[in-house]
Amino acid sequence: MNVSRPVGCAIAVAMAMFATQALSQGFAGLGTSAEGFQIPQRGYKFEFPRDHTAHPDFRIEWWYVTANLVAKDGRHLGAQWTLFRSAMSPGEANSWSDPQIWIGHAAVTSAERHFVSEKLARGGVGQAGVTTTPFEAWIDDWEMAGNSEERGDEIGRLRVKASGDAFSYDLALDAAQPSVLQGDQGYSVKSASGQASYYYSQPFYDVRGTVEIDGEILEVSGKAWLDREWSSQPLAAKQSGWEWFSIHLGSGDKLMAFRLRDGEGGYVSANWITPDGRTETLSGKEVTMTPLRSATMDGRAVPIAWRLEVPAKGLSIATEPLNEQSWMRTSTPYWEGPISFSGSASGVGYLEMTGY
Repeated sequence: MNVSRPVGCAIAVAMAMFATQALSQGFAGLGTSAEGFQIPQRGYKFEFPRDHTAHPDFRIEWWYVTANLVAKDGRHLGAQWTLFRSAMSPGEANSWSDPQIWIGHAAVTSAERHFVSEKLARGGVGQAGVTTTPFEAWIDDWEMAGNSEERGDEIGRLRVKASGDAFSYDLALDAAQPSVLQGDQGYSVKSASGQASYYYSQPFYDVRGTVEIDGEILEVSGKAWLDREWSSQPLAAKQSGWEWFSIHLGSGDKLMAFRLRDGEGGYVSANWITPDGRTETLSGKEVTMTPLRSATMDGRAVPIAWRLEVPAKGLSIATEPLNEQSWMRTSTPYWEGPISFSGSASGVGYLEMTGY
């Protein structure tokens, strides 16, 4: 479709303005209003591949991959690939009147540098979207494409590609176990007043591929984690953002844990995932998150080192970022980067912090 320069500029400005609003709502509130949108319900029956694709009658949704990588020369790296969908109104249309806005984030993190790129797209014109059988999520030339032939597990094997200023990556992900449902069979409560999302993860990927930084191509391997989440509900009025951890323990166990900040201790929830894919939901009383050290980014103090404790599992670890300055300077800024940890266990993971 040909768009004149003035009209194209107007569309770009409008999309950028809506993207800023959509992401701030997504990170800190999952949308300011749920009116007209579907609401997550306890007891929802997940069905794949249907639920790998978009849910346009919900206000916000994402496909989120984070990878902890090691180059052949021993350098540690992180890679992020994210596709957000945010709706101005429910439904879809095959035209510029489509109410869906798509936003892509890609990042590569080393100990010395943090590379970030962002893309914006309007739904209905083929610039971004998600399909199944075969699975593919894309925005422009960034893509997360499945090549699994197993029905229902179209995300079991993925190829993830993105590029930005002075960086790119091409990663092959292969999962040893099926995806897992977070929360109560995929119904993830986000506040004491009951706001919730639908949420599942694939935390079992082994990764191989290449990362290019400033023209240098590095062969890498490691672990990756995919999160899928969608909802329409605003968070509680006092909640301002969150801390989210994905943890790969050396034992093969995994831990997903988040805290939504409210100025009163926050709402905490977690899932313990065994190497064979069994999950156990942990309440806020069973998990403690304590900030240990902060760093300053764009005038904001952000807690970049944490202590995580799960006494029932004998877990007490102190996390450290690969790069303290893993600040995502996107339409709505946030912190996202690879971490390692020590204490009762060792391993790697990712930390996301929003609302600072």
